[in-house]
Amino acid sequence: QVQLVESGGGLVQAGDSLRLSCAASGGTISNRAMGWFRQAPGKEREIVAAINWRGDYIYYVDLVKGRFTISRDGAKNTVYLQMNTLKPEDTAVYSCAAKNPFRGATDYSPAAYAYWGQGTQVTVSS
Repeated sequence: QVQLVESGGGLVQAGDSLRLSCAASGGTISNRAMGWFRQAPGKEREIVAAINWRGDYIYYVDLVKGRFTISRDGAKNTVYLQMNTLKPEDTAVYSCAAKNPFRGATDYSPAAYAYWGQGTQVTVSS
């Protein structure tokens, strides 16, 4: 059973940066595709970024391309989301998620992910 804990959220101004971390315990995530999702009030959860277990395939939703970077550190069993040039529309609860081992990264639906963190709030003021 993999447990995921996000950290790094907060209240920032438009144009600022944040780095979210997703630390895993109870099992390795080195063989798992990982994703970052976000959910704003009144909206559905949406994929933000995904990375395959090898780290050589990365996906970003169009709204964050060029601003957000997903990365993984196998030694720390952690996945990161670097968010630059934040906008008020980026305000949401951000959650990381892990797939079962060796699953492909190209199914971005929440149902494709087996384990979820509790989420961290990101609020961007204008």
